[in-house]
Amino acid sequence: MRDFVYYAPTEVVFGENSEKQVAYLTKKYGGSKVLVHYGGQSAKRSGLLDRICKFLQEGGVEFVTLGGVVPNPRLSKVHEGIDLCRKEKVDFILAVGGGSVIDSAKAIAYGVCYEGDVWDFYLGKAAPQTMLPVASVLTIPAAGSEMSEASVITNEDGDVKLGYSNDMSRPKFAIMNPRRTMTLPPYQTAAGVTDIMMHIMERYFTKDDDMDLTSDLAEAILRRMRTAVFPVLKNPEDYRNRAQIMWGGSVAHNGLTGCGISDDWATHMLEHELSGMFDVTHGAGLAAIWPSWARYVMNENLSRFVRFAVNVMDVPHDFTDPMNTALRGIEAMEQFYHAIGMPINIKELIGRDITDDEINEMTRKCSRDHTATCGCLKVLKAEDMLAIYQMARG
Repeated sequence: MRDFVYYAPTEVVFGENSEKQVAYLTKKYGGSKVLVHYGGQSAKRSGLLDRICKFLQEGGVEFVTLGGVVPNPRLSKVHEGIDLCRKEKVDFILAVGGGSVIDSAKAIAYGVCYEGDVWDFYLGKAAPQTMLPVASVLTIPAAGSEMSEASVITNEDGDVKLGYSNDMSRPKFAIMNPRRTMTLPPYQTAAGVTDIMMHIMERYFTKDDDMDLTSDLAEAILRRMRTAVFPVLKNPEDYRNRAQIMWGGSVAHNGLTGCGISDDWATHMLEHELSGMFDVTHGAGLAAIWPSWARYVMNENLSRFVRFAVNVMDVPHDFTDPMNTALRGIEAMEQFYHAIGMPINIKELIGRDITDDEINEMTRKCSRDHTATCGCLKVLKAEDMLAIYQMARG
């Protein structure tokens, strides 16, 4: 069992009328002039953006707005936000949207307080000393960025997608109203649940088998996400199950399911190159990569894959053949992905055969020109990354 520090300082305000508290919470955490950061037209069409701005105005909080964040948020939008915040003397950033908007907000918050290029942090060339406070009004449960220390940004120059983690970026508060997720298309709902589950699985598949309570919690959340997604896909206005998914997304990535164990993140690193190159939905990319990663590394801790098969995917335990049980667990996960409309290989993801040149380029980027590794259950070198991409091509 590993020693650990659990730090989750975000104040969560959850429920149907939670956004009414946005001005109070903003002032509580020191905000007097706010950048309201959002994505595309859905925030406007739904009326949420106007509602948030109305509550801020009524609460005596000044604000400016910046929209246009896209999935796999772009560095150019971050630079635009930094310039706007400096010009308007913004002291607080409120993200209205999902993980892409929150990640963009975090990057802006870093950059406003830094004299260099904020991309330095994502390249590992520098570390921030301070940042503007960030908070969120969550509309898409998936990334978990509303409680996490992580953000992921795509630099259009070379289609490079990189993540950076720092505890100072954990949002001050997260407003969560499950009704705000009811207009999500089925594909986005399914991709979000896939991302939520992967945040848990990246921690669950470990060589550290002795923190049973953490593993028990992880399995319970994984099972709940499996059972909650189908009623929501059938009835998008199912408040009860929308709430399970929304809270599950936060708990999956606030550190709770990683206490006392090591985490892996190889599937995420491999997928970042997929979404960087093809601009695909992150959760769908994870589904396309994970089965091949799982088969490639399963012998590093076969009993863990057996436990997953039995306790999460309801596979009967074949005590005479643990390998078969583990493989059936991976197959059950593939069947689950297909049942919710997710791909299980790259061909299904992008709609065509991927070329050898594209695989080689993703391998080069993921390995930082063959100088970096990823993963923990099995440390992946460039040749391992290449092998997994080859397995996943479909």
